[in-house]
Amino acid sequence: MRASLLAAARALFVAKGYAETGTPEIAVAAGATRGALYHHFDDKRALFRAVVEAEAAIVDAAIGTASQGASPRDALVEGGAGYLSAMSEPGRVRLLLLDGPAVLGRCEMDAIDARHAMGSLREGIAAAVTQGGLPRDLPIDAATALLSAAFDRAAMSIGGGADAPSYRAALEALIDGLFALARPIDAG
Repeated sequence: MRASLLAAARALFVAKGYAETGTPEIAVAAGATRGALYHHFDDKRALFRAVVEAEAAIVDAAIGTASQGASPRDALVEGGAGYLSAMSEPGRVRLLLLDGPAVLGRCEMDAIDARHAMGSLREGIAAAVTQGGLPRDLPIDAATALLSAAFDRAAMSIGGGADAPSYRAALEALIDGLFALARPIDAG
């Protein structure tokens, strides 16, 4: 029943938005009663949070699959491509980047992101620092936040119809720029 409620809620939140979706409508779409809905979730916000958490986990899994076994630099590039691919699922940008922060607040969304995509990005950046691909003095948390924001902006733009290969190329250039900071400048 919980899975049916999550699926119905996701579809309605994507189609209508959080504010325009009511719990009676979700229950009907799931083939459940409102009592069953409230047995599994305290309120509509808790149901929305569960949908967002599930979506964030799917995105994180795509990042992990795309970056598995790659060098630190390639893990960031391929993981980023996995992120953008996962975010191209209809409705995901709305749920995770637009409605999520509006409904749950920035702090709660940051906590969810830290457990998923941003957490994976931080691990990738930290691994690159540890292995010498990125400068040892690179502020990992700041680099994570800024690169994550770039990926989010790319996902929103691509979701709005922008050219995906252009955004992927620009993100790869940003990553390469970070890696260039760790290489000694050729004096010759």
